[in-house]
Amino acid sequence: MKKLASICAGLFLILSTAAFAAEDHAAEALSHAKAAVEHGKAGHPPVLVEHAKLALEHTLAGSLVAHGKAKNHLDAAAQSLQDAIDQGGLDQTAPATKSAEDAVEHIKASSK
Repeated sequence: MKKLASICAGLFLILSTAAFAAEDHAAEALSHAKAAVEHGKAGHPPVLVEHAKLALEHTLAGSLVAHGKAKNHLDAAAQSLQDAIDQGGLDQTAPATKSAEDAVEHIKASSK
């Protein structure tokens, strides 16, 4: 009986740690995605791309441990960030900014 309780406690700890890791990555991703939007609106596509890349790294890391709707939103955010990176690399500032804005919305939705 004590072994079962110990195993359950261990599993709970692992699962709760993974949830906190996803939230931490989502918070970092949101911060960088917002910065990408700001720089896009300011007409700085190279800086937009740098922040979008950092946001993408955190989004993908969060997606690895997320589940359900949160994972779906993080996956959609990752696609939007990749689009922002691709468009920003081509100096297409307006579409890149829109893609970054879409990513911000998905990242926000992942933590609801």
